[in-house]
Amino acid sequence: MSTIAIIGAGTVGIRVARQLAAVDEVDKLILGTRHPLRIKSLSRQLLDVDVEVIAPGRLPDVDTVVLALPAGGHAKIAEEALSQGAHVVSISDSTSDIQELLELNSAAEKVGKSVVVGAGFSPGLSCLIARHATSFLDQVDEVHISRMGTGGPACQRQLHRARAKEAIDWHDGHWRKRPGGSGRELVWFPDPLGARDCYRAALADAILLVPAMPDVQRITSRIAATRRDRLTAWLPMLRRPHVDGGPGGLRIEVRGKVGQRYQTEVFGVIDQPSAAAACVSALAAEWVSHDNLPRGVWGLGMLDDPLPWLIELALRGVEAAIYEGVSNR
Repeated sequence: MSTIAIIGAGTVGIRVARQLAAVDEVDKLILGTRHPLRIKSLSRQLLDVDVEVIAPGRLPDVDTVVLALPAGGHAKIAEEALSQGAHVVSISDSTSDIQELLELNSAAEKVGKSVVVGAGFSPGLSCLIARHATSFLDQVDEVHISRMGTGGPACQRQLHRARAKEAIDWHDGHWRKRPGGSGRELVWFPDPLGARDCYRAALADAILLVPAMPDVQRITSRIAATRRDRLTAWLPMLRRPHVDGGPGGLRIEVRGKVGQRYQTEVFGVIDQPSAAAACVSALAAEWVSHDNLPRGVWGLGMLDDPLPWLIELALRGVEAAIYEGVSNR
């Protein structure tokens, strides 16, 4: 049996709590939030598990900590959790958070714990699918990830800022920085989302995929945006964020060779980003609590075999589909 703390009770954090409450091996959930009174009703709904609601402060003594906070400061909390002997799962998609978390690898290995980084919609589900897609090719040359949609208000604010920051891509063995909002590309997402203009932004997928695919020539990521999104990215958000971002999608395109023949594989997902992110992070928290996942700091794209994760996520309603119209198989 395990005790799991979920720090951050926003749109994704609440979904994670609901999922973990249904896991037999979880006997207690601790929900950390700046507004304890707002989620008292939620704690009464989670009937199958002991629930405690706490305000910000020192981390409680738990087996696993899920960081569902807005972007910023995840590494500092993760370091505290490791010092207390807890595993960590971070949902942050901030490039700075992820880079700082990766620097905790020695500390995590020293105490024999896992820090799962970017366990959300993208990065997270996107990296699992990209890693799986490479298994269809003998030689992988390029990986291109595009995303559309956001989770709750914190996710919307983070991606709004990301559109104005430098994008980081992998090109011929080197990191290449480009202005956010550049590199327009028309991307076809699964129906009914359809075709959307996508642009560079400060997205973290490449940071987590390159360690697992150092020989790949190009790894890029883009986000769907309107002309208004691009023009206002440098300003505070002009509209109040939605409580939940609604439907979103992923498109993962992998190019390379099978034998001597060039081949392209395309996978797509359509789902609510907050729901998919919660499934990914809840599964990571559940499995890492079993003490049977790699030690140290790692992202889901670094797994040797992502298929068990994708199978379990499909059973929970988060399923990727291959686009047969592009494959030459």
